[in-house]
Amino acid sequence: MSAPLNIIHNPEASRFEATVEGLLCRADYELRNGVMAMTHTVVPSALEGRGIAGQLVKTALQWAKAEGWKVQPVCSYVEVYLRRHPEWNELRA
Repeated sequence: MSAPLNIIHNPEASRFEATVEGLLCRADYELRNGVMAMTHTVVPSALEGRGIAGQLVKTALQWAKAEGWKVQPVCSYVEVYLRRHPEWNELRA
């Protein structure tokens, strides 16, 4: 696991993002009917394997929980993350 990232919630772009080594990493979502559909997780290939996507998804899940949203994992990475971290199952839409 890498050092904690400076993750920013960018609600105008509907995503959580972090810039690592000048490259944008992001977890995109759509809000509708009380559900946060997590649609894409993007980490440039040069940064893969550092736990960045996991940190982005965890931050998004923490925000969804605090705001009272349920989560629908549209992105395959988010689905795998939720399977690996059953403590978040209560958020599943």
